[in-house]
Amino acid sequence: MTQVSDRIANLSPSETLAMSQKSNELKAQGIDVINLSVGEPDFFTPDHIKAAAKKAIDDNFSFYSPVPGYLDLRKAIVEKLKRDNNLEYTTDQILVSNGAKQSVCNVLLSIINPGDEVIVPAPYWVSYVEMVKLAEGTNVVISAGIEQDFKITPAQLEAAITPLTKALILCSPSNPTGSVYSREELKDLAEVIAKHPNIIVLADEIYEHINYVGAHQSIAQFEAIRDRVVIINGVSKAYAMTGWRIGFIAAPLWIIKACNKLQGQYTSGASSISQKASVAAFAGDQTCVEEMRKAFLRRRDLVVKLAKEIPGLKVNVPEGAFYLFPEADYYFGMSADGRQINDAADLAMYLLEVGHVATVGGAAFGAPKCIRLSYATSDENLIEAIARIKKALAALNFFG
Repeated sequence: MTQVSDRIANLSPSETLAMSQKSNELKAQGIDVINLSVGEPDFFTPDHIKAAAKKAIDDNFSFYSPVPGYLDLRKAIVEKLKRDNNLEYTTDQILVSNGAKQSVCNVLLSIINPGDEVIVPAPYWVSYVEMVKLAEGTNVVISAGIEQDFKITPAQLEAAITPLTKALILCSPSNPTGSVYSREELKDLAEVIAKHPNIIVLADEIYEHINYVGAHQSIAQFEAIRDRVVIINGVSKAYAMTGWRIGFIAAPLWIIKACNKLQGQYTSGASSISQKASVAAFAGDQTCVEEMRKAFLRRRDLVVKLAKEIPGLKVNVPEGAFYLFPEADYYFGMSADGRQINDAADLAMYLLEVGHVATVGGAAFGAPKCIRLSYATSDENLIEAIARIKKALAALNFFG
């Protein structure tokens, strides 16, 4: 019997995509499901960006693009990093990929050898630990609970470092928690990293502009570790361009060269039309970004208020992104109509099949007490979804 490779057999499927698919299957059966499982802005791509894509088609940008990305896009990214982050890069320190997901994977595959350790703060985005597995690295997970706003401390980081530590993945603003590291918190973590010269920091900043506490802070700003930080970003969240599939890395030249070599062998350059649209995103009017941020902030306030009214849910106030990540283990050990809730996966399935709201169980994010809700949908949907969740949870009783 033919078997798949060990590397594929060892991978877990994406729980967020799986829940979204189940939601769509119920919708196809005529069931009114509100999908809060997917991490995707519900806004349309702004018109000036779409216009740039149409112009690129008319101008016949229909040929293979350079592996690292078009020069005008890399220039626009360099200018964005200077304008928004006060960081100096050159165009040869930028590599454009097919989404920030590929950017993360490119870096891990380029720097990790079998047995190298990668520190992953939990809660984490579902794909980080799977990508480390793909690179044959070893995940070293640091858990940070809701009582510390899901952010690791310098002491936790120091304790996790060993001679085998090769990288730290840091996501701020965070998926799945919405937590945002302050400049002072990043400075303290950078001081720990500075003592260990072999560690590379992967700074996933894809939610940079969905931030409710002031200017975004990048760990790349600290000179002592600057030459060991890889910034990962893209257009999907800030510009509502998830389907365009454009991400980038800004990094030391040796990492860019390695990622360029890798990408050249397995995908080549990203979509020519998407790249031209992304030039308009980074270099054009940024009003749309602020308008979407304000809408997400309003929704954040709404969903936090409503969720805090549900008995048994432990809710903090996320400072960025568009996720709520409440602790829900109060409901573990309960049942309704013969359906038992043993863990967060059971709870998420119960909320989907009984409450008709799609969420994601926290185990996939390294936080088994929690569930993730995306509030990247309309106010009306959020009000109805939280009402359904409240009603479904109220029907649960302890079994035994």
